[in-house]
Amino acid sequence: MKLFGNTILITGGGSGIGLAFAERFVKAGNTVIITGRREHVLQEAKEKYPSLIRRVSDLDMESERVALFDWVTANYPEVNVLVNNAGIQQGFSVLKGDAKNNWSYYSKEITTNLEAPFHLSMMFAPYFATKEEATIVNVTSGLAFTPYVVVPIYSATKAALHSFTMSLRYQLSDTSVEVIEVAPPAVNTDLGGAGGHTQGEPLDAFTDGIFKGLEEGKTEIGYGTSISRLRMSRDEIDEYTEKLYEATKSMIE
Repeated sequence: MKLFGNTILITGGGSGIGLAFAERFVKAGNTVIITGRREHVLQEAKEKYPSLIRRVSDLDMESERVALFDWVTANYPEVNVLVNNAGIQQGFSVLKGDAKNNWSYYSKEITTNLEAPFHLSMMFAPYFATKEEATIVNVTSGLAFTPYVVVPIYSATKAALHSFTMSLRYQLSDTSVEVIEVAPPAVNTDLGGAGGHTQGEPLDAFTDGIFKGLEEGKTEIGYGTSISRLRMSRDEIDEYTEKLYEATKSMIE
């Protein structure tokens, strides 16, 4: 992926990893469009980086995803990079939740983390395939490979997005579209709620690592602990998952 001269759409671009990516892409000489459901967050991002283009979209809604695609391609037809970054993380015990009467709470995680990037990728892929050079970047997680048991839906959605990304890469291998997976470890952002990842990797250091991987032309990019998890054997995955659960199960007890 070339790192300058692109027009880039970043979902969940108003904060956290999405905003950190937006900042780096702007500084590298790209036109960057950020989208998210919270207008005030996008406005604060634009005040910090005035060249950002913002668009309020609730990606949980199919009609808004289609409207976003139509708006971007009509107003910025040179768009050639999609970064599927938006995501939410919810910790819970399956024994204590109310899935019968409150399924919408749980299904929101599936829609945001899985349905939205699937849909956007499948809309943009044929559009990008007509271009000389284009890229789809899907942000998964180290938890796609070693599930964190206290966030079971999040881990499962990221595993599914990893699988989809592999299929997408092969299907587009004879086109001009490059498909890249970024698999973060825990990063110090507000994912999962303010303060939930204060022990995670520093955001700037993580972003430096990911952009180094982009510069090197990698198609799967991890950082910190997620690097080893990308290539763990099944036995190693089982051992890692059990140790992580034992260390954190008090969070849902």
